[in-house]
Amino acid sequence: MIGEPFIQAVPVLQLIENAGFEAYFVGGSVRDHILGREISDVDIATSALPEELKQIFPKTNDVGIEHGTILVHHKGGHYEITTFRSEQNYSDFRRPDKVSFIRSLKEDLQRRDFTMNAIAMDKQGNIIDPFAGKEAINKKVIVTVGNPDERFGEDALRMLRAVRFQSQLCFSIEKYTLESLAAHCHLLENIAVERKTVEFEKLLVGIGRSEAVQLLANSGMIQFLPGLKNRSDKVRSFSSRLGKNFRLTESWVLLVFELGLKDKEIDNFLREWKLPVNKIKSINKIHSLLLHRLENDWSLEMVYKAGLEDAISAEIVYASLHNGSVSDDEIRGLHERLPIKHRKELDVTGNDVMSWLDKHPGPWLRDILEEIERSVIYGVVPNEKEKIKEWLNAFNQKSEKN
Repeated sequence: MIGEPFIQAVPVLQLIENAGFEAYFVGGSVRDHILGREISDVDIATSALPEELKQIFPKTNDVGIEHGTILVHHKGGHYEITTFRSEQNYSDFRRPDKVSFIRSLKEDLQRRDFTMNAIAMDKQGNIIDPFAGKEAINKKVIVTVGNPDERFGEDALRMLRAVRFQSQLCFSIEKYTLESLAAHCHLLENIAVERKTVEFEKLLVGIGRSEAVQLLANSGMIQFLPGLKNRSDKVRSFSSRLGKNFRLTESWVLLVFELGLKDKEIDNFLREWKLPVNKIKSINKIHSLLLHRLENDWSLEMVYKAGLEDAISAEIVYASLHNGSVSDDEIRGLHERLPIKHRKELDVTGNDVMSWLDKHPGPWLRDILEEIERSVIYGVVPNEKEKIKEWLNAFNQKSEKN
């Protein structure tokens, strides 16, 4: 029995077959179907050439036509369809120098990375499995299609993909595949940082993340990842504390902490991974909260400044460092008690303050606004404009006397 994403795509396969060509579901969607995992989209492979597909479907986009892939639009659905192909020579250890379109499904499956991804399925749900991929899935083992030395020599990123799949699926890596991975991990030097980052981040959110990170360290792959050369011991410590409830940002925060990075070192390390600026800012903020938490208990002011989600993230990492379970009840309780949750909720503005005190803008204004915030947070004064004005006048008079 095939699931809904396949059922919706069956008419696409039928139209291709009606035109005299073969068409199958392939790759990760078939693997996940066998595993009983949720499937969001499907990939289709066909014996039809791209120009032949364009004659069958009036609406298409060339998303990777040089490699035989086009995007087909059919009755509200969007499907990536790739012509059966073979590949020759990988001089950059990533992309084939030459792609040839072929008419054989088996030859197309033979070029793929792992046997669990080299399975096809027809529109009736019949499995075509020339490389025993279903057996590998049942045994929960990751094994390359054919010689692992050749597969990793063709595309070095496949080594990171193997460990990423280990993390996501909680599979083990077959002995010879694992040995080849360790022997060829130096080829990762040829892979763009952006590609490494995508696989590493997917690995960090897999349910088997701790074991996968451990494997990166033990196999030597860690030496060829940004900023991690000669840091295997610290990466192993990181893996041992990597909780199953961690979100991606929390994993980065823990890694930065375990590496002992500070200030600009953190920015430099994260930029090596080509992370976006907003993510770097978020990691820095939660890391700072973690350092504060290591020395202090949570207070109303700290929860206010942190925000609920970032405070909880810092507490999750803190708990992992102390081998404790996460309890966010205290943080949520403090957050509930806050009269305001953000400065924009404050019932006064900087213009109000300047008008009341008849002063021009300057560094003093920030200090006063922070003092008002603090007083509202701790209930010294209600968050009401007139009450704040009265309090500020009294506060200002007291400050002038002192």
